[in-house]
Amino acid sequence: MAILVTGAAGFIGSHVCQRLLGRGDEVIGIDNLNAYYDPALKRARLAGLSGKPGFTFQEADIAEEGAVAKLCSGRGITGVVHLAAQAGVRYSLENPRAYVRSNVAGHLEILEFCRSESGLKHLVYASSSSVYGGNRKVPFAEDDRVDHPVSLYAATKKADELMSHTYAHLFNIPQTGLRFFTVYGPWGRPDMAYWMFTEAMLAGKSIRVFNRGEMWRDFTYIDDIVDGVVAVLDRPPTDATPPCRIYNIGNNNPVRLGDFIDVLEKLLGVEAQRRYEPMPASDVERTFADMTALEKDFGFRPRVSIEDGLKRFVDWYRSDWKT
Repeated sequence: MAILVTGAAGFIGSHVCQRLLGRGDEVIGIDNLNAYYDPALKRARLAGLSGKPGFTFQEADIAEEGAVAKLCSGRGITGVVHLAAQAGVRYSLENPRAYVRSNVAGHLEILEFCRSESGLKHLVYASSSSVYGGNRKVPFAEDDRVDHPVSLYAATKKADELMSHTYAHLFNIPQTGLRFFTVYGPWGRPDMAYWMFTEAMLAGKSIRVFNRGEMWRDFTYIDDIVDGVVAVLDRPPTDATPPCRIYNIGNNNPVRLGDFIDVLEKLLGVEAQRRYEPMPASDVERTFADMTALEKDFGFRPRVSIEDGLKRFVDWYRSDWKT
């Protein structure tokens, strides 16, 4: 079957493409290769996909009206994995319009494309743990209230969930939203803490540590994430009315930021120069995924520990990216 993957040059998107191609699917990738972080990294990810049987790539902005339909109509697409988005919580304070365009207008364009495809069986799209805002109750469960976001990024992701529910109700488009919890690993994003810390520590520079390291994140290794995305893609919610569901996809094992840095110190053989700063208003103290639903419905269980996952990232960073 033909699968459209948006954000194909991104961190999660490129790994999903690799997995789908590896099992014999035809994959059509779309990405606008924007400069939020170095496009060279995105092109390097694409280089690992180029030439693989079944893969084609289109450079395009999904938020442009009709662009997806122009490129993909008539291609026999049966599934969509929609991962393209403007990422980053803190950057949403600097460039809010980019988030509304990419995450809201872009999501609408994907919904409209899916509406026009009679052979489409399932749309899987990226939401975020950010929708839980400053919720104090942990772990975060899918039926918790998510109407008090603390960043515009979170607000756009909640908007995506609402639009998807509407299109599922009105047009019977089977959809699953996945609330990702702090994904990390090789070929990751340079704006994420694990990458920035590694880069700074190896260069002998200080790292910014918020709230004296008393922050917890449900770090989830990329291979575990891809396992979940592909399992969900293969089983659309045909027994639900409307055919629309949302799942957390995380590790169910939050790691304290200070302990996370300790692990990096051991792997890098470098003592971090920690520069303590207050926690930004757009950040939250803790993320913690209740994984009951995804485990019950799909047997999903994360396998990679933070120690193993960070080691794999550090090994990749030193051997593949910094050679």
